Amino acid sequence: MNKLMEWLKNDFSPKMNKVNNNVWIVTLKDSVMQLLPFILLGSVFCLLTIPGDVYQIKNYPNFWVPFGWTMGMLSLLVSFLIPFNLMEKKKLRKQRFIAGCTSMITFLIIVTPQVVKDGTVGFTHNSLGTGGMFVAIIAALFTGYIMSLFGKFSFFKEDSVIPDFVRSWFDSMLPIGITLVMAWVLVDIVHVEIYNIILNIFMPLAGVVETPWGFMLIIFLYCFLYSMGISSWVLTPVTKPIFLAAITANATLGAHNLVTSETIFSAYLFVGGVGCTLPLVIMHAFSKSAKLKALGRACFVPSIFNINEPIVFGSVVWNPLMMLPMWLIGLILPAIVWGGTKVIHFASIPKVVFDMWYAPFPISTWITTGAITGIILMLICVTVSTLIWYPFFKTYEKQELEKELAQNK
Repeated sequence: MNKLMEWLKNDFSPKMNKVNNNVWIVTLKDSVMQLLPFILLGSVFCLLTIPGDVYQIKNYPNFWVPFGWTMGMLSLLVSFLIPFNLMEKKKLRKQRFIAGCTSMITFLIIVTPQVVKDGTVGFTHNSLGTGGMFVAIIAALFTGYIMSLFGKFSFFKEDSVIPDFVRSWFDSMLPIGITLVMAWVLVDIVHVEIYNIILNIFMPLAGVVETPWGFMLIIFLYCFLYSMGISSWVLTPVTKPIFLAAITANATLGAHNLVTSETIFSAYLFVGGVGCTLPLVIMHAFSKSAKLKALGRACFVPSIFNINEPIVFGSVVWNPLMMLPMWLIGLILPAIVWGGTKVIHFASIPKVVFDMWYAPFPISTWITTGAITGIILMLICVTVSTLIWYPFFKTYEKQELEKELAQNK
């Protein structure tokens, strides 16, 4: 066990932190996070559709329309934001707006053949929303790469008398031209179906995740990385497009995808934050150890709103005794949720877009599932996580009490 912990701490964790701080990964994460206002507003519009869809209220407004203008535009927006933010982080601020616009046009070039083929010309095609997220990311990264290559290129010498803004116009034409011409030639001249190729590469990930083992793997990764102080946001570039596409399909097409942000962060699993840590906070708050009691009481209110960095970094991170129960929770709880929703159909699979992860449980469970059985399943998860945390916490508490006793002698 000691050798494993040494390897994780000295080898694995530094490498993961290096990945987590890579400019491309940070750009992807930041760009997705900047979309949260649109996602949250889309969540509100989705909730407002319930009275009309469920109770068939006459003359009730069709809130699916503004839902489409928020959630239905996410891929278009992310195609702009990624190269825009990348230029900012690479200190090429003059190119950031041009890079964003070029990427958005590149993305539209790629999706246009599919839009025409599907006969849904306009602004309602799934590719502009969550369905085209992977395509938008690839188009944006390609554009960002080309713009970065020519970031410091100029047709003019440093001492040129031509005004800076004119130089900027001419200098930007080359990377814009290369990017757009390459996309145009591939899509319209050579007839390469880039859209479908990208989806065929990435969408099987959704199929893998939407299995019992895939569900357990993704939750375990959240808990495993977080127990080492590595933010689970490192997984965002891969998980967010899958989660958004899945819950949008649930809400609009009547699909039954379990692996969504709503299932994980709002309905069942992460009560108090990643690792279902609210029971652990309560244990701390009533601990016999003065240190643990103070930490628990300070963390209680944030944990109600699923903010658990204080308790995780205070008691779990790189503490082998407390890391193990978090890993167990990452394996056992998703198995329970899968069994309770997919196998015996006891509780509901969330069908409401609700990315407000900070909403307290069980309020968020009721909103996303609309059923008492959903709250019962959530309470089962909390009970099981309590049973997992308890023996490890009591051992940890004993260690801390012995330290406090030794200090007071």
